[in-house]
Amino acid sequence: MSDDQASLLAGLTQVAKAHLDQAYGISDLKRLSGGASQETWAFEADHATHSEALILRRRPPGMTERSASAVPLETEASLIEIAGLTGIPVPRVRHVLRPDDGIGEGFIMGRVEGETIARKILRDEEYAQARPKLARQCGEILGLLHSIPLENLPELRHSPAADEIKHYRDLYKAHNHPHPVFEIAFRWLEDNLPPQDEANTLVHGDFRNGNLMIGANGVRAVLDWELAHTGDPMEDLGWICVNAWRFGNIDAPVGGFGQREDMFEGYEATSGRKVDPARVKYWEVLGTMKWGVMCMLMVQAFKSGADRSVERAAIGRRSSENEIDLLRLLAPLGGN
Repeated sequence: MSDDQASLLAGLTQVAKAHLDQAYGISDLKRLSGGASQETWAFEADHATHSEALILRRRPPGMTERSASAVPLETEASLIEIAGLTGIPVPRVRHVLRPDDGIGEGFIMGRVEGETIARKILRDEEYAQARPKLARQCGEILGLLHSIPLENLPELRHSPAADEIKHYRDLYKAHNHPHPVFEIAFRWLEDNLPPQDEANTLVHGDFRNGNLMIGANGVRAVLDWELAHTGDPMEDLGWICVNAWRFGNIDAPVGGFGQREDMFEGYEATSGRKVDPARVKYWEVLGTMKWGVMCMLMVQAFKSGADRSVERAAIGRRSSENEIDLLRLLAPLGGN
């Protein structure tokens, strides 16, 4: 065990004793893979009669800057609690860390059993009965999410389509490596900007296959709320249809497991709001553009030495895939 892990173990033990229903300690602390910006730790809180499976989501020690698009972890915890009260499946937040807890910024939540790895969700027999239900379930969940009154939310950035385009164009220009297809896509997005006076709601910001905990009967929890903001509700419906989140199942546009029509029906059933398919397609184009720029940034992080992980290099190479996806989307008879 490293010194850092030993320090976290000692600090988290004290937090558990103070805040987790008379827990006398913790066990089986281990760092989980995944999460580009936050640490995720699994552990058991030990009680006299049982053990409680929990997750610590924590800002890495020493991180001095926060992404302009990411909410503070305290805000993320608040959003999860609000979502749970609305009927959205989420983990139960058990404790939001305080400065006097001494282990940094973050929160503790219940561990939901299930699977987030897309390859397994889309291919394993264990999830065969769940897959046909997932697209409608995602629509139903997003319908509930977008119905949360704005006055019930903590302070969030507002980011309509025009702001998203400017942000990612600025990042693209700063990279100083021309991609003609990206240039075409930026021009199309600007020329086809939807009206900005449409509905303004909570937007999850990263609702996709990979951020959903899936069980044998379907969605068990919506995870990773750090990119939440307010804006166009059709953004979430477009993002889950981006080809990158289909993981090879390109003929199933919703997360690689379902069809848009099923998602739209579920959405309209819980939101009472009519889906605009053309507006969803616009956000799918914008989402594909965003992911392409993000892949470019992964290359820069690897080349600069800021992050020499294989993951950064591998993801960075995928910007060309997004160019192909954009050409398909922007062709007169663009595919799914």
